Amino acid sequence: MVNRAQVFRSLHHGRVPGDPLVLPGPWDAASARVFEEAGFPALATPSAGVAASLGYEDGRTPAGEMFAAVARIVRAVGVPVSADVEGGYGLPPEELVERLLETGAVGCNLEDSADGELKDPHQHAEWLAAVRAAAGDRLFLNARVDTFIRGVADPARAIERAALYVAAGADCVYPIGAPAEVLPLLRAGIQGPLNMLARPGEGPSPAELGALGATRITFGPGLQRRSDQALREIAARIAP
Repeated sequence: MVNRAQVFRSLHHGRVPGDPLVLPGPWDAASARVFEEAGFPALATPSAGVAASLGYEDGRTPAGEMFAAVARIVRAVGVPVSADVEGGYGLPPEELVERLLETGAVGCNLEDSADGELKDPHQHAEWLAAVRAAAGDRLFLNARVDTFIRGVADPARAIERAALYVAAGADCVYPIGAPAEVLPLLRAGIQGPLNMLARPGEGPSPAELGALGATRITFGPGLQRRSDQALREIAARIAP
């Protein structure tokens, strides 16, 4: 039997500069099918995009609804899907892992801040280690580092947190909001795959971010918001 998490994990390794793994973020089954049909080898759901599709503000989606939405996306496509499950919804590591596996997801994003504040990195690393122990090789863990979006601009602080998370078993590190100009420094200081955020139509392209050191590229809710804007423009043209 194929271990889909291992297939997903393998997509992050052996990549050459300028050719990062690009993972668009579906917010529902229909958008997931669009991305699969476009040829992407895997997908990564954005919690904010899924929240918008369900009628919630970012960070306000009940856990049950988020897991159900992820399950619908997974069922709609044949490629591996990783899920953004924010801070884990307060679930014990074993329950979080089992609920993720029930959706069919092969990986997850886990944040290191809550209520706008950075978590203690050592305590968060211990929690990540417990998630890794519960998951074994069944889930790809993408550890988000929130220093840049919480006002800590010094790359050294992100690198310190990343080292703790990698030691705890994270497969990938995601310094969300990091400026492109510090990416080479982050690349030099962080072991393993490195996730960077791209903004559709703005800033460096995925290939440019890859050339600077990114292993994989995600878009947060950017694609959902672009779709929403396109729909608004269509609605304005056909409105009575």
